[in-house]
Amino acid sequence: MNVGTDWQAWQDSWDRQQEWYMPDREERFRVMLDMVEALAGPAPRVLDLACGTGSITDRLLRRFPDSTSTGVDLDPALLTIAAGHFADDPRVTLVTADLKDRDWTAALPYDSYDAILTATALHWLHSDRLAVLYGQLAPLLRTGGVFMNADHMPDPATPAINAAERVHRHAAMDRARAQGALDWAEWWALCAADPVLAEPTKRRYEIYGEHADGDTPDEAWHIRTLREAGFREARTVWRSPSDALVLGLK
Repeated sequence: MNVGTDWQAWQDSWDRQQEWYMPDREERFRVMLDMVEALAGPAPRVLDLACGTGSITDRLLRRFPDSTSTGVDLDPALLTIAAGHFADDPRVTLVTADLKDRDWTAALPYDSYDAILTATALHWLHSDRLAVLYGQLAPLLRTGGVFMNADHMPDPATPAINAAERVHRHAAMDRARAQGALDWAEWWALCAADPVLAEPTKRRYEIYGEHADGDTPDEAWHIRTLREAGFREARTVWRSPSDALVLGLK
């Protein structure tokens, strides 16, 4: 790991780029950790699913210092940042795995977790594959364990409301861009130009291309599919005009 790289700066830069798309990003994290504390306690063993740079793990460890986290992702560049950011922290284990692989869970260091958390990541899976993944998650949780997914979950029954919200949100994004906010492509261009991140960034584009989007089912689909996957309860615990945080209780 390159000791001269400012990994905190890269972590902060990723957070700012993501906040350009989701100004309420910290609010969803707060509610997520509130529900972890309520259902799994203040020292949970957590699986940070599609962890990226480890934004959830970072907030988890700051709020619950006695917690532990396994971060799983396939993106070489984001995992490089995560590895630098959490270097020498024994509470964090990072695993490279493809969630589309049938046996990806074999790479995990533990057989059971108190909580599985993910945010703004699983939308790149189409719903048929996401349903398979949900079925793989339930066995990883102890009885009483909790799964949470915060992501874009539009309501197809309200197209006019959805359109108005999108116009309003993008107007705010345009204002932020005028003040220097980086979008997705610009942020990745910085990674590609960085001596340490250039090679892992090249590899991530070989894996993903520019961006991979699934079919973003609504929250009712997520709730129904979680119950079908073996969760005894499932419901929405937070909502914005465009996104939702869905919780499944094992």
